[in-house]
Amino acid sequence: MSLILFLALTLKFSNTGGKSERVEPFRGARLEAELWNPLIADTVNDQILSVLIDNRELTNEKDGIYMDNNLNIMVPCSLIGESFNCGAHLYEGKKLMLEKRSDVIIFQLNEDQVTVNGKKETIPSPMTSKRGEYYASVETVAEKLNFKYEWNIQKNQAAAVNKAEETSILPPQYDLRNRQRAPKVKNQGSNGTCWAFAALSAMESSLLPEEEQEFSADHMSIRNSFRLGQADGGEYTMGMAYLTAWQGPVHEKDDPYGDEVSPEGLSAVKHVQEIQLIDGKDFERIKEAVFKYGGVHTAIYGEFADAQSSSHYYNKDKSSYCYIGAEKPNHEIMIIGWDDNYPKENFNMDLEGNGAFLCQNSWGEEFGDNGVFYVSYYDVNIGNHNVVYTKIEETDNYDHIYQSDLCGWAGQIGYNKESLYGANVFRAQSRQALQAAGFYATGKETSYKLFVVKNFKNADSLKKRTLVAEGSVSNAGYYTIKFDKEILVEPEEEFAVVLRIETPGSVHPMAIEYTAGSFTADVDLTDGEGYISSGGNTWQSTEDAQDCNLCLKVYSQEQADKKKNQKRR
Repeated sequence: MSLILFLALTLKFSNTGGKSERVEPFRGARLEAELWNPLIADTVNDQILSVLIDNRELTNEKDGIYMDNNLNIMVPCSLIGESFNCGAHLYEGKKLMLEKRSDVIIFQLNEDQVTVNGKKETIPSPMTSKRGEYYASVETVAEKLNFKYEWNIQKNQAAAVNKAEETSILPPQYDLRNRQRAPKVKNQGSNGTCWAFAALSAMESSLLPEEEQEFSADHMSIRNSFRLGQADGGEYTMGMAYLTAWQGPVHEKDDPYGDEVSPEGLSAVKHVQEIQLIDGKDFERIKEAVFKYGGVHTAIYGEFADAQSSSHYYNKDKSSYCYIGAEKPNHEIMIIGWDDNYPKENFNMDLEGNGAFLCQNSWGEEFGDNGVFYVSYYDVNIGNHNVVYTKIEETDNYDHIYQSDLCGWAGQIGYNKESLYGANVFRAQSRQALQAAGFYATGKETSYKLFVVKNFKNADSLKKRTLVAEGSVSNAGYYTIKFDKEILVEPEEEFAVVLRIETPGSVHPMAIEYTAGSFTADVDLTDGEGYISSGGNTWQSTEDAQDCNLCLKVYSQEQADKKKNQKRR
């Protein structure tokens, strides 16, 4: 069997000049594909199977890749975008669209053809559905996106390396509306709720086109933990706090906007587990985020107050805006595209060059071009803060969230150096498996180590910690990190999650919740027990010594009660 596998796979994945070719079977091993291919695939799948895509490794154990009966390695479509650094979106549960630069590749479910820039080509393994996930051939994706693909039979490993000379993956012009990835335009009316509309619209965009949702800005702006009314305005960190605390989102139909009433008892219909913040004025990364994830929540200084207002900085005929001045941002909007060649002459002032972001407002369709307008790259505020919703999950992902930071990232704490240990203590509500932790990275290239302490007694217990995860993240933002192994806790057991965080260039690397002003006046320091340490040995209480809560959450799943199981036996 090993000889057959070697011959079959050697011939299948032979390369000439770096290009995969089909080769006639060795004459001494003329095998019926229908009989032998499944056996060969089973042999490959029974071992550790891996794919290296520009040094990112996917495996059958961790990521669900597998070899199909055509001897092609299939990868979940949900992993293609990040792995191949491209746009990857599913339409109507049957069409996968990949975008990179100006190339558009379309797979159709169960069809043995792929469309590349409008031309159809035959492929050996069609896109398929398996266990609720969609899969496509790694080799086909690699070939169409200009990657070199090779198979190493000894390592049971494939590799795909980008051959493209261009460093950018972006076309010069892009519009989410043309890809059915822009949500409907909303109208905030006279309230200061632009921050909620921008946040929720960006969330809705990130779910499109796979899933169409409309979330309630009423609930976000009323049922949060801040002491602000709908007329008082808000900012993006409030939206992040509300969403990462699982206070929302809820459906618009369950809490319609405009009546100043939000019913009690509504539960989140999605769980936001990751939010990335793109560096200010990093236009390339902002565009990549739009391209790969969807609308980007950002802000401008708006001299006008509504759709009927006029402004020296707004060209109504061209639906274009550019502010040059010292005013800070006061209006939240969403970037849904760009045009690098948008004429500078379309703005009301002399500018250095062309180019503009395409933005969606929350002033109804009567504003701009059906609710959309252009903001020049030279606007002083556009792209200074940028929020992208990169991981939105169903509400059955975890059973419990342990937290003490409902107001979220209000400030930062540290020992005037790049690293810090922080710990939060919680009491288990039942027999549970601790599976993940969530925290804010307060800057780029943040590295982390996560530990769990069982049977917490006092601060000395924090020295007896078990490492459960480590790694790094590229952007600032909120991240949920899954543990390498589950940690079981019993009912009423106190446990701690410990985070060692290191952020280059920071002197206060850990996010905290505290009373930073009237809008955070309701911060509760009695709902948590937190500790910080410079080196992980000597600890001080955050509530007693620093008047703050650490932004560090834990996620868990219910486990069957052992005593009940014993009784059943």
